[in-house]
Amino acid sequence: MINFHDWPEERAQSYPEVFDIVERLVKPVRAQNSRAARRDRWWQFAERAPKLYEAVRELDRVLVVARVSRTAMPAMVPTGQVMNEKIVVFPTDQPEMLAFLDSTFHSLWAWNYSATLKTDLQYAPSDVFETLPLPRTGNTTLRDLGNLLGDTRTKIMRERGEGLTKLYNAIHDDSVIDSGVRQLRDIHESVDRAIAESYGWPDLDITHGFHKVRRGQQHTLAPNVQVEIIDRLLELNHGRHNSEVEGAASPSRPHMSAG
Repeated sequence: MINFHDWPEERAQSYPEVFDIVERLVKPVRAQNSRAARRDRWWQFAERAPKLYEAVRELDRVLVVARVSRTAMPAMVPTGQVMNEKIVVFPTDQPEMLAFLDSTFHSLWAWNYSATLKTDLQYAPSDVFETLPLPRTGNTTLRDLGNLLGDTRTKIMRERGEGLTKLYNAIHDDSVIDSGVRQLRDIHESVDRAIAESYGWPDLDITHGFHKVRRGQQHTLAPNVQVEIIDRLLELNHGRHNSEVEGAASPSRPHMSAG
């Protein structure tokens, strides 16, 4: 990963076209900044987030989720770029975590405990990920499903020339029946089944279909199963909180055991 956040001005000038843009558009604004670091080092990023970039320094890719979106779907992105403040970064490249964050379990928790902006979800890590109890034991199937989901989704988006939002609009549209969309629907159902097994809840009816939810029609679990999942996750959250208060060890984050 290239660390360009502390580049001296001379090195930044070695990219003349980009440097010219920054000099014309950024320097005049920074010249009025009351903070000397931003005013004097105007070609550098104002918020460098050193802890974030240190956390991902050894990784080629990381998981991200848009802070505001209709899907709250995670994606793997390369680390050799500037991370916009409008995304939440999970410092992990584990495909099993991709599968988990793509699951209905995570989505339900996010929609229940995040604020909304019109019809979009405002993802808040402190309200969602930090309170969501992860499965205590991993499921090796999740690693394969995470890789399959990521690869299949990327392939279909390229074929369709669409991003995540348009692709998932198609997934939740019962009139769309092409093979790629059907394959993704099946993968998501397999992910949810593997997650249920990881929690030790094989009794849940993990069958996806088209159901009316608060956000409109979704290809997801039946409403009664969704309610049961939230109830169980909430009970698990309370139980683990009590254990932590008593001094018991809690699962590490953001990693999941692969078994």
